[in-house]
Amino acid sequence: MTAIPRARADACPGALQTHAAADGALARVRVPGGALTVAQLRVLAAAARELGDGALELTSRGNVQLRGLRPGAEPELGDRLAAAGLLPSATHETARNVLASVLSGRAGGLLDVRPWVPAFDAALCADPALAELPGRFLAAFDDGRGDVAGQAPDVGLLALDAGTVALLLAGADTGLRAAPGDAVALALAATRAFVSERAAQGGTAWRVAELTEGPARIAAALDAPTGPLVDVPAPPRTGPAGAVRQDDGRTAVVAVVPLGRLTAEQAGLLADTAPAGLQLTPWRSVVVPDLPDASAADVLAAAGLVLDAGSPWLQVTACAGRPGCAKSLADVRTDAASAVAAGTLPAGGARQHWAGCERRCGRPSGEVVDVVATGAGYRVGGTGRG
Repeated sequence: MTAIPRARADACPGALQTHAAADGALARVRVPGGALTVAQLRVLAAAARELGDGALELTSRGNVQLRGLRPGAEPELGDRLAAAGLLPSATHETARNVLASVLSGRAGGLLDVRPWVPAFDAALCADPALAELPGRFLAAFDDGRGDVAGQAPDVGLLALDAGTVALLLAGADTGLRAAPGDAVALALAATRAFVSERAAQGGTAWRVAELTEGPARIAAALDAPTGPLVDVPAPPRTGPAGAVRQDDGRTAVVAVVPLGRLTAEQAGLLADTAPAGLQLTPWRSVVVPDLPDASAADVLAAAGLVLDAGSPWLQVTACAGRPGCAKSLADVRTDAASAVAAGTLPAGGARQHWAGCERRCGRPSGEVVDVVATGAGYRVGGTGRG
């Protein structure tokens, strides 16, 4: 594996370091593990309504974006986020990309990975050296169900049984193992080793896979027991939708957000519905757990959220398109929504990503058909892995 040189520094937007889009500034708020309190969701909804374009965008890493921010809104947004606990470190905020198994500790899985997320995040923010992590760096904690391990994380933890956790690097098993109580420390050691190896190789790589022999060199720097290599599960084609029965008998309702655009009003309804907290997922959906029954599903569906696991909306993603992106050749979101409504999705309705240009921003992992605007219609490409 040979290093991929980068001609420019990583410019991933954050909550403070915004991106100048065609429709105004864009801020990305990291939400480790997708875990939000009700109060935090209300703060985000109010910020979208009062500082932005009135909606929240859910990303494939379980984060949240605010678009169309008015000029000079960044300081106020930062103050609001910090007060809500959504900005624990101004120096590390773009590096806090952490996925966690959906419904871990509530339904399925070999163990509960929820405690790993705040422990990893707090240690990351407390280490000045880890402020050097690129904004593309991704950690993923999988409880054994295989839902996030296949998202090609730079550093990942995959439960193999109730007492054994595998360390993943660049989405593949390293053979290094840890007990659940030692897993976060191993992930942090691997993260620090990535920063060190990245610096040794010129400091331009965004991902572990871009380093020359990155996984092997990082693994060699770590001290951990070993075990036989295992295959990492491929990412599921879609996430869950609708009512899910929890192990404790209560119900979780998973609401898919079409094209990831959640209006402030829908966010407020989700906050009203949730008993305590919510979880954002890599499939641009929101989990409302610990409900007494599934009655909330009808209310959320009436507000435009998708609770049907067979809906075509579970197969369609899109970039921002026009007018939000100056590089886009089409209003891809409107066009994709029209195709869903008319039942005319291309490629037989297969999992697909609509993109306004060849960059294909926001393309999810796994097998995806590209639907790319050309200026003279759309080119429907073959199926490829993201």
